[in-house]
Amino acid sequence: MLNAIVLMNVERGKVNNIAQELAGIEGVSEVYSVAGKYDLVAILRANKSERLAEMVTDSMLKVQGILTSETLISFRVYSRHDLESIFSIGQE
Repeated sequence: MLNAIVLMNVERGKVNNIAQELAGIEGVSEVYSVAGKYDLVAILRANKSERLAEMVTDSMLKVQGILTSETLISFRVYSRHDLESIFSIGQE
């Protein structure tokens, strides 16, 4: 599973609408409104790098009101929660 974190600045007064639109994109697992340098943070998950690229360069570019973005591609996940889910595969 490939993960990306997208940090965004959006037009004033459009945070909620843009967040909801982003959350509706397949592969966007969470969207957070945050305080600080950025307005929104989206967590993307995909099985292939091509799908991740499509989400960022096609789907997200169509969302009106995103002023700037910075995409971070993750290499590893250091999370007890994610590790537990990996080891529980097939135990349902």
